[in-house]
Amino acid sequence: MHHAVPSTPAEQARLGHIERARRSVLLEGQPSPGIEPWIQRSWQRCLARGRQAGETVVFDAVGAADIRHLTDSNRPLIQAAEPTLHKLARAMADTRYFAILTNAQGVVITVGGPVNPSEPRATAIARVGVDLSEQAVGTTAIGAALAELQPVWLHRGEHFFDANGHYSCAGAPLWGPQGDCVGMLDLTGVDVAERPALKHLVTQSARSIENALTLAQPHALLLRLNWPGQGLGDDGDGLVCVDADGHVVGRNRAASDMLALTHGQQRPHCSDLFAMHWEHLFDAARARRPAAEQPLWSGLRLQVLASLNSGGSEAGHGMASASPTSGLKDIEAALIRQAVQAARGNVMEAARALGISRATVYRKLGRRP
Repeated sequence: MHHAVPSTPAEQARLGHIERARRSVLLEGQPSPGIEPWIQRSWQRCLARGRQAGETVVFDAVGAADIRHLTDSNRPLIQAAEPTLHKLARAMADTRYFAILTNAQGVVITVGGPVNPSEPRATAIARVGVDLSEQAVGTTAIGAALAELQPVWLHRGEHFFDANGHYSCAGAPLWGPQGDCVGMLDLTGVDVAERPALKHLVTQSARSIENALTLAQPHALLLRLNWPGQGLGDDGDGLVCVDADGHVVGRNRAASDMLALTHGQQRPHCSDLFAMHWEHLFDAARARRPAAEQPLWSGLRLQVLASLNSGGSEAGHGMASASPTSGLKDIEAALIRQAVQAARGNVMEAARALGISRATVYRKLGRRP
């Protein structure tokens, strides 16, 4: 089906393996145990749409108005990605791979070099406005990453259409500050040697873009999170942006995973996440305290480093400037929170130590069990 000339015996064996899988799945309708299940699922979706592997693939012609609209509507993502695209260009300078950034529908919104201008198969796809979704061009790293919501590596004949068998590509979805998929990052080469390590590079690069998107959210407080024993200060940190009233206005994927936040939880409050007085996070930031372990309502603990956003505002921060002991109810709530913290987030143990019921702990703190 594909006629790319392998450069080594190992490459020849790899392409032969892919060809056998294609015959099994696409011609005989039988699953192939030797190829990734997500690739087979994508092939099957293409077949279900009535597509044939031998079809001619035509990449969209895009007008200037469409390009302007795409650029304007995706400007925050493009700006967040720009530093990472520059780094990728350096990392891939000697490989003949280049970077493509798409929106959540698989439409190209910007491209990072190096793109060979004399290679029409590269310039055909490295254009703002081209639809590279699975519906438009079959199985690609772009369509697969958006469909499977996981990083992928795709080599030559693993693309659905024969005409796309010159491409090799790695892709990773991009998660926005509200926990939804906002696009994907793709690294593609034409008639190049297979480089599975690019899956790691694209995953790491996607994380950097996500962090930049999160930090761009207007916020009063930034929380850096990691599990106890792990270092803080790199792209692997969970990032949580908090407004002056304690609501989470942005978080990266790592923070969503650590705090078990779902896409539907748009603006959770810090007091719904941490089993402590949420205003203490602002106190820690003002005092520039080092990272400290903090309890979650789940009973788990996270390292938390709180810092004020120098460009943000704490106007309207409600009770942040008030004493936590201003009034009997505040004293009572503070004591209960201290007991929960001393019990390392175990509400039942805290209730037992205070001589009250677990339900009372939740009621006094205004939380639901």
